[in-house]
Amino acid sequence: MLLDWKGRLDEVYGGFPEAKSQPVIGITANYDDGKGMLAEGYYKMIVAAGGVPLIIPPVDNTDVIINTLERIDALVLSGGGDYNPLLCGEEPSPRLHSINGVRDIPELLITRLAYNRQIPMLGICRGIQTLAMALGGRVRQDIGDTDGLIKHSQDAHRGVPTHSVTVSTDSHLYNIYGKERIYVNSFHHQAVGDTGDKFRTTARSADGIIEAMESSEMKSIIGVQWHPECIEEGLPLFKWLVAEASHYRQACTMHHRILTLDTHCDTPMFFADGVRFDRRDPKLLVDLHKMTDGRQDSTIMVAYLPQPKKNETFRQNVRFDVNGPKEYADLIFNKIEDIVSENSKYLALARTPDQLWANKRRGLKSIMLGIENGLALEGNIDNVKYFADRGVVYITLCHNGDNDICDSCRGESTHNGVSEFGERVIREMNRLGIMVDLSHAAEKSFWDAMDISATPIVCSHSSCRALCDHPRNLTDEQMKALAAKGGVCQITIYHGFLRSDGEATVRDVLAHLDHAVDIMGIDHVGIGTDFDGDGGVRGMASSADFVNFTRMLMSNRYNEQEIQAILGGNFLRVMADIQRKKQ
Repeated sequence: MLLDWKGRLDEVYGGFPEAKSQPVIGITANYDDGKGMLAEGYYKMIVAAGGVPLIIPPVDNTDVIINTLERIDALVLSGGGDYNPLLCGEEPSPRLHSINGVRDIPELLITRLAYNRQIPMLGICRGIQTLAMALGGRVRQDIGDTDGLIKHSQDAHRGVPTHSVTVSTDSHLYNIYGKERIYVNSFHHQAVGDTGDKFRTTARSADGIIEAMESSEMKSIIGVQWHPECIEEGLPLFKWLVAEASHYRQACTMHHRILTLDTHCDTPMFFADGVRFDRRDPKLLVDLHKMTDGRQDSTIMVAYLPQPKKNETFRQNVRFDVNGPKEYADLIFNKIEDIVSENSKYLALARTPDQLWANKRRGLKSIMLGIENGLALEGNIDNVKYFADRGVVYITLCHNGDNDICDSCRGESTHNGVSEFGERVIREMNRLGIMVDLSHAAEKSFWDAMDISATPIVCSHSSCRALCDHPRNLTDEQMKALAAKGGVCQITIYHGFLRSDGEATVRDVLAHLDHAVDIMGIDHVGIGTDFDGDGGVRGMASSADFVNFTRMLMSNRYNEQEIQAILGGNFLRVMADIQRKKQ
């Protein structure tokens, strides 16, 4: 009987049901004898898991790759021939099998670019080696004889599992299967020799060969040495990938609708190193590429002024030839304006929330200006207006050391809080619509400023002292007072303010955020990363991780309105209120 394809067409045309949205899963194609090809198991498993398969030919044109990545929600790196060892600076082993040079460069490129964009990935057999090769690991050209326990290239049918692997209980793989031992098939003579620091081993065979690895940076990436597309037990792995792809697409779609703002970054600290904001500069956590990867719309870039110690001059602590703090702040702002001018197709300055939204509608990233340390005023009240006219949206009253405005949390209680001059500065900032930022301030300075200021107070990059007992962090009482006055606390991603001991990760950021929400309410919290000022932790290491952070907020059951509030909305509400009241 002929297939009734016309009947199927009638089913599509019958009525007008809403099409079910399914994530698109790209699959890298194999190549042989002038043909791009793919074993059917890959695309059948993706369909069975609820995804839409899209086969990606081995093309090394970067424009094609980037456009492809814009249209997929996850990536499967398929199996196949060996990698050319010359690509990693090695000579070929006599046991090396046939290399597939047509695939090598295209797949290394697409993997690295997908990684930068936070796209979920599943690497299979050659694919796990692709992950290692592209992202800092090492591949063993031939695993040779181990100890005779395991035959790693089976003769059985591909659908038959032939050996077991032991799975780490703290892994995605364990969460997927719920077992410490799973049974797999095996068709390889190469393996990952070293995962590199971006991955960790999550499964091994009985002879110690790495059989699976996953991201050590809390990204949705798994590599397996076996072929799950050939065995019935492989479907859960593809269901995991399709689910991650769906979450990724939801986060990207949300970023299209909301406006994301990081309220504190210190990128100008690297200007003396000759960095390029328009390049993917390895020295920087914030640049145009990383903001684009993370779908981050805007940042407040500060002129940080180090507080001189006793018997030091300001000039001794900065790397530009300037006469004083005000001139230094001006120099930083001039350089930011130059960056914006040189990249005007992609970047613009903003002074108000309305300008941020206007820039987003034009497809532009935005930079706002801030000052970290009121030392920039040089004791002259007129300089508050000077910097207001330059477009500064907030001034952090002090840094690590007392200045002529107030005492620092790392100071010596010079004024017992806010000085007489500091009181005048706060009132002038209120008058001119500049936000008063109390990150770095001593507790007495905090309470004094709360009494003095006629407008809400912000803490542009501070975390919770209840979770990490550090003087830079806010007590619950301070956070409650901040919220009562209409202000905001922006959780910072500086490791030392997140944990008192051990490694801080993005989970600690989420814990501080959740605590602040519990204490202050959802309308008074946000994120001020301190990127390029020693901020950044595993899982939230640069601007590229913003969309991944949104996925974590979604997993923590925050809805879109709440995520918009956290990722800029609350801070911008306060900014707009303060700017409306300026005289």
